[in-house]
This record gives sequence, structure tokens and C-alpha cells, in this order.
Amino acid sequence: MPTSTPGSPGAEHPTPAQLRAAAETFALMASPARLHLMWLITHGSYDVSTLATHVGIGIATVSQHLAKLRLAGLITARRDGRRTLYAVEDPHVVTLIRQIFDHIAPDGSLAPDPPR
Repeated sequence: MPTSTPGSPGAEHPTPAQLRAAAETFALMASPARLHLMWLITHGSYDVSTLATHVGIGIATVSQHLAKLRLAGLITARRDGRRTLYAVEDPHVVTLIRQIFDHIAPDGSLAPDPPR
């Protein structure tokens, strides 16, 4: 059973299932190509061809990445005529992706904390 963390009244320890799922999610996004796809998709809905162009990899490879992200529940897909558009609809996922890139400066170093 989760218990409170010392110094954090009411804070619950994550369950083993939560830890496993979180680790799997981070492992899935550890690929620079998948992380780039996730960043793009948090900014709009795109088809596989457009995503492949932006990321600079082949359509088949992008399709494989998108399939993994869909199976994990991180992205959704909907038909738009002959195209399939991919999107992120979960606000938690959008926040996670934005927080990652707010924390990393363009040169790859840690970004300074914003002034308070």
C-alpha cells in the first residue's frame, strides 16, 4: 500500500504498476525520432507523409514509430478522407512533452529556471 513520503504530507508513493507504466512510457520516448514525432503531434494533427518530411526519415519508419505510440495510448489517429491524421488528445501527454522541451535549451544543456 502506498505510504506518505517524509517531508511531503499526503504524498503517495507510486504503485509498482505506475512505476512500470511510467518507465515504459519514458523508454518509448527515449528515441529521438519518436520524441520529435511527439513534439510535432502536440502542436497539431499531421499525416504520416508530413511527419516523415519534418522528421527526415522514411514513411515506413515513421509508420512503425506511430504504431508503437498508438499502442501505448500516447497518440490517436483519425481518418480524414484518404489520410490518417495523428494527434495527441491527452493534456497530460501534451504537458509532459512541453515540459521536457522547456527544460532543455536549444544547445542541449539544461535551460535556466524562469525568474520568479
